[in-house]
Amino acid sequence: MPKIKMREQPPHERIKNFNEVALGLTEEEAVQEAKTCLQCKKASCVGGCPVEIDIPSFIDYAAKGEFDKALAKIREKNSLPAICGRVCPQEDQCEKVCILAKKQGAVGIGDLERFVADWGLKNRPKTKDHRPKIKRAGPKLEKVAIIGSGPAGLTCAGDLARKGYDVTIFESLHKPGGVLTYGIPEFRLPKDIVDREAGYVKSLGVNIEVNFLVGRTKGIDELKSDGFKAFFIGIGAGLPYFLGVEGENLNGIYSANEFLTRTNLMKSYLFPEYDTPIRIGEHVGVIGAGNVAMDSARCALRLGAKEVHIVYRRTESEMPARIDEIKRAKEEGIGFELLTHPTRFFGDEKGWVREAELLKNQLGEPDASGRRRPVPIKGSERRMKLDTVVCAIGQGPNPLLPSTLPDLKLNEDGDIIVDDNMMTSMEGVFAGGDIVTGAATVIEAMGAGKKAAAAIDRYLRR
Repeated sequence: MPKIKMREQPPHERIKNFNEVALGLTEEEAVQEAKTCLQCKKASCVGGCPVEIDIPSFIDYAAKGEFDKALAKIREKNSLPAICGRVCPQEDQCEKVCILAKKQGAVGIGDLERFVADWGLKNRPKTKDHRPKIKRAGPKLEKVAIIGSGPAGLTCAGDLARKGYDVTIFESLHKPGGVLTYGIPEFRLPKDIVDREAGYVKSLGVNIEVNFLVGRTKGIDELKSDGFKAFFIGIGAGLPYFLGVEGENLNGIYSANEFLTRTNLMKSYLFPEYDTPIRIGEHVGVIGAGNVAMDSARCALRLGAKEVHIVYRRTESEMPARIDEIKRAKEEGIGFELLTHPTRFFGDEKGWVREAELLKNQLGEPDASGRRRPVPIKGSERRMKLDTVVCAIGQGPNPLLPSTLPDLKLNEDGDIIVDDNMMTSMEGVFAGGDIVTGAATVIEAMGAGKKAAAAIDRYLRR
């Protein structure tokens, strides 16, 4: 049977709201999809999962309609299944290596994970604050500090709490979730889902301290004095990259970090209910073609832009965004200016951007990324009317915390250097996720958090 296509809001409706686009599977559809799994003895899908979920087992339970057991099986390895089911690139991981992928299409592992997790959020016994009741086994062990509450930090904290450690997450913002909260739009990842998944981690015994900037509120040495014996740095990559072209400092030109944070965390899309407006012009250009660029473009459309264009220096086949997100952007009317990059911006007398100068490219030999390098075509300059620009060409490590730790070794890009056990150059201080590898996926960050938790456990049990 072909993979069941998940229902979605029609494009003409969803561009007018921030409600979730994908609507999920019904119970009947989930059972039907789960029954397509061959239950392979050597399940390659498990090896394709960075957190090594026992995929055949949870799908087998789902096929029988035993969704509580399916969720319990997922939770053995993954504390954030409702999030992973929505934003992880299963098509490049577990589903890519499914034995059915080349025949009739892979089993919808991601869709099933999302369904089971959502079913659990709706049906499992909950306390008044929506956290499942879980009994702790035995006394708490040493205190461990997790710096950052993104996917790496939440995963590391959850795994350590299950082992009995006294875990506290320190989050600099006023809500937990990291990039899950400030970076991914509501229509792709509803924030109540993030809140509930963070609540699940809290239910394991994890304490979450918000509005706490480690390195400023308190340093690591002060936290050591408070009794913390080990630390995990999972602060992600939050420093935006810019183009470095003339006119880039004009008003109306945003980094994707600022644009999405104002939209998501600060809820500018609900103005005036939330007093955090964001200025959107009629003609919006988003530079880049990753998931962040697609999110920015689709937000701009929903915020009132008349036309939105993705401006990308390569072709569609080189775009790093998920195929589904590119498809949805096209359905919503987002334009694509391919083999094109901006060389400068022009503003009006008040300093607001009004136009971009664009240059055409042709593809040359592959560069270090393995993709063919864009080569500018001389004399191909043209102007494009733009009154809002979002720069979404990537991001690097936030230097705030590392700058307070002179003994912390960094590579030439500013990423934290770790050994095979994920320990940094500082004794008892571990790190993982984007702050170590550079910007990657949610599930890869979770895999790093899981690996770090095991390493911290070994370290503290020496």
